[in-house]
Amino acid sequence: MNHSYSNKHALIFGFISVFLTGLGLTIVNPVLPFLVAPYVKVSQQASVVTCLAAAYATALFLAAPILGALSDHFGRRPILIISLIGAAIGYSIFGVGGSLRLLFLGRIIDGITGGEIAAIFAYFADITPVEKRTHYFGWISAIVGIGTALGPVIGGLLANFGNNTPFFVGAAISILNAAYGFFFMPESLPQERRSQNISFQRLNPLKQLVTILKLPIINRLLFTAFLLWLPNGGLQSIFSQFSIDTFAWKPTIIGLMFSLIGILDIVSQTFLMPLLLKHFSDQKIISLGMIAEIFGYLFIGSAYLTQRTIIFVLGMIIFSLGDAIFNPAFNGLLSKSADENRQGQVQGGAQSIQALARIIGPIVVGQLYHFSHFSPAVLGVVFIFCSFLFLQQSKPALHNKKL
Repeated sequence: MNHSYSNKHALIFGFISVFLTGLGLTIVNPVLPFLVAPYVKVSQQASVVTCLAAAYATALFLAAPILGALSDHFGRRPILIISLIGAAIGYSIFGVGGSLRLLFLGRIIDGITGGEIAAIFAYFADITPVEKRTHYFGWISAIVGIGTALGPVIGGLLANFGNNTPFFVGAAISILNAAYGFFFMPESLPQERRSQNISFQRLNPLKQLVTILKLPIINRLLFTAFLLWLPNGGLQSIFSQFSIDTFAWKPTIIGLMFSLIGILDIVSQTFLMPLLLKHFSDQKIISLGMIAEIFGYLFIGSAYLTQRTIIFVLGMIIFSLGDAIFNPAFNGLLSKSADENRQGQVQGGAQSIQALARIIGPIVVGQLYHFSHFSPAVLGVVFIFCSFLFLQQSKPALHNKKL
């Protein structure tokens, strides 16, 4: 066990970086439809919003396995610091805006630097003991929840000073954390545990993905998660537009809804996850999360049909609770299934698969949304139900692996 486990600077920097990940995901959402509006027709707005989400995810898909592999070779510290500086550049470009091209450029840079999440998960795998990883991954989810909660509030409230203002705030916070990491962050990966070779093939994201998908336990887990992440990515990309079209919500209300989701994540990791971990395995918690998300989608679909806001809010609460317990249990199980010198590679592959789902999901939902605003709910129920069935069929293989 690396002695940096007890180093407060390692945990502080790691948690701040995770917080910024949550902030970056949600600070955009309340104002994105309004930033896009000057450049497109009303009928094109939903498609462009979802394409921006897909551009972010495409960049993350390509970058995550590369950054994960680089962190296995060079260490976590330089990759994380460089990524934070890149995130500040992406925020700034998006904040300046001025055209759709610049908005897409800003989101692409954000996506590339967002690939650092692979190095962050590997970083926490380095500094935490195996038996406590799911617990710490739960706290990572909680910190993301704090960022998710504050991001929309910052985005919604600062939008009163201009829709671009939140992005300059995000850039400033990223630069401050990069400076903190430069002066105080210890390296978590000792030289003797680093991968020795770093070739072009190792940096090829598709080659990386193929290699990871050949691992017998890892590939089952990633396919299960892919089926769940695909509709989730579509829902997240269309949420603001759906809220505007169905309930005529304004940025502040949308921000408060995102904040509620973040708060539920924090509550889940503080009270719900510790209770579940005492009585259930990671695999069972994953199943419970899936079931909750299916019911969440059913409520969201019912809200559209009935035009009842309370049903929509209830659906988002149920969905968010399911997502809050699925993610740490999945990441914990995935980390325990990977060798120590492959944590960055495997976590990068997981983030790449998630990004691929967030490329396909928003595009599919964006197109289906033109035919029916009910489509995100239908897609969610069908795909997560299939994911749940596949997980049940994979249980014998998972049980044969000592985790």
